[in-house]
Amino acid sequence: MGSVKRSSLTYRLVNQFLSAILLLSASIAFAGTESYDYKAAPSPPSEPWCVTPPDTEFRIGIPGWITGLEGDFGVLGVVTDQDVKFTDILKRLDMIAVGSLYARYHRWEIFADGQYMKLSDTAVLPGLLFDTAHVSLKSAFAEAFVGYRLINCEKASLSLFAGARYNYMSGDLHIAKDSDPRFPILRELLGIPLSLRVSGSKDWVDPVVGMAGKVHLWKPISLWAKGDIGGFDANSDSVFKLGRIGRRPAIVPASSSDWSYQVQGGLEFQLTRWLWSDVGWRYLKYDYTSGGFTNKTELNGPFIESGVNF
Repeated sequence: MGSVKRSSLTYRLVNQFLSAILLLSASIAFAGTESYDYKAAPSPPSEPWCVTPPDTEFRIGIPGWITGLEGDFGVLGVVTDQDVKFTDILKRLDMIAVGSLYARYHRWEIFADGQYMKLSDTAVLPGLLFDTAHVSLKSAFAEAFVGYRLINCEKASLSLFAGARYNYMSGDLHIAKDSDPRFPILRELLGIPLSLRVSGSKDWVDPVVGMAGKVHLWKPISLWAKGDIGGFDANSDSVFKLGRIGRRPAIVPASSSDWSYQVQGGLEFQLTRWLWSDVGWRYLKYDYTSGGFTNKTELNGPFIESGVNF
């Protein structure tokens, strides 16, 4: 019996000892948990500001430039002052054709656009010898450039470009006779023909350099701007006329100048993944004289262009 009691007592002591050890371990573990200094999980790295766009980009657009025409235009030495506001252009517009293309590979860009416009107007003359005057103007340009992006990001881009602009201008001025039968004899005595007609055309190519940029503003809206300068008087030394050196006839240089300036800008709306539209203003200034041809006109007005990109 004594041995049984001692065994039972030993069992109870061991059991109590193990329970105490387990309780002490739990207390230590709980205390360690309370004193542990938890650190906040690190935030994910922020997206870099300049995310490179896809390697290639293509665009086809149909620009709508509702431009006014203002300035001096003349052929064969007959110069007229033109002032047609863009709000009145539809009344005098006979024909217009436009288009644009854009392609990019990494930082290199190739883009081109062009426009052809024909205007005409008729005016009643206040004099006695002539009745009406009809003026017809044709204006066209086509430009192509190669550019390189100094900044090539999805949120912003900045490019330098160089290329050429082909220009074409023609004019036709027709002054008709007065229908009053009393003046044919007077016109004949003065040597004035029944009608006067002066017409001519000129085309030339200007070297052009410029800069273009775009900044993303909010969601589908971006701000864009472009400017260039051309001509640089490159064609001024190629114009000659028949003149005199002393008493001898000779070919001499003609008075000429050749400059052009263009500024445009506005907002771009990415309507869908494939469709985009630009809304802004465009200004193109010519300062060109060559012999008897004068083109110091300004094309100025609101600009709207829509197209597809892929």
